[in-house]
Amino acid sequence: MEERPSKTQRKQQMHELQDLGAELVELGAEQIDAIELPEALREAVLEARRMNRFEARRRQLQYIGKLMRFVDAEPIRARLDAWKSVSAAETARLHLIERWRERLLADDEACTELLQHYACDDSQRLRALIRAAREERQTNRPPHNYRALFQFLRNLLGEEKEQRK
Repeated sequence: MEERPSKTQRKQQMHELQDLGAELVELGAEQIDAIELPEALREAVLEARRMNRFEARRRQLQYIGKLMRFVDAEPIRARLDAWKSVSAAETARLHLIERWRERLLADDEACTELLQHYACDDSQRLRALIRAAREERQTNRPPHNYRALFQFLRNLLGEEKEQRK
């Protein structure tokens, strides 16, 4: 004899589906289009995106949760998790670039270390950007070279990532 889930378990599953629906509402239009959704659910998600009154949005999210009960949620959940992991990886990459930039501006030896770790064709430009960014900081000028150094490092570390593949 197969045992049915308890009322608490069913409510928990419904809340999980409603939360998944709320994540769908927060996505951009291109991302929503990239996920295969039934037409009724797609329309409900797009409608919820247009709502700005709290109670109306809450009721719409409940409706989305109800529609989610009739959809296989695993492909949707997998797609959202994949986007989150890509976003987390990109965030980690940007933090790495930021740490390198700060080290380069604080320590002269960091440039040598960076050049040992990553293949750089234009080390003179890198050193010039470091000098100019330091000078900008000391004279309280706008951070043009500071930003240019970040772009240079982003390209350098991005190319290195592609070379490793």
